[in-house]
Amino acid sequence: MPVTHGGVIGQVWRGGPRRALVALLLAAVEVAPLDATLGRRTGALLGRAGTDDVIDAALVLIAADGDHILTSDATDLAALAAAAGSDVELIAV
Repeated sequence: MPVTHGGVIGQVWRGGPRRALVALLLAAVEVAPLDATLGRRTGALLGRAGTDDVIDAALVLIAADGDHILTSDATDLAALAAAAGSDVELIAV
């Protein structure tokens, strides 16, 4: 099952017809909480990677080795995945 976190939903949730499509997709997605534990891990990863995008870093951390991450920002996620030691495949969308 695909997985994301609430911060990603906040980035894509907009008005109009797009929201209906996002809502349909979310019905088939597990939404992980961006809680204090993930927040701390995310901050540590950002420090190691020298970047500052909390949403992207948390997404990398909830991905398991071998997972595919759909992204419009593969360069930044590649740096985060490397800093996390994650073996994920980034798919540009």
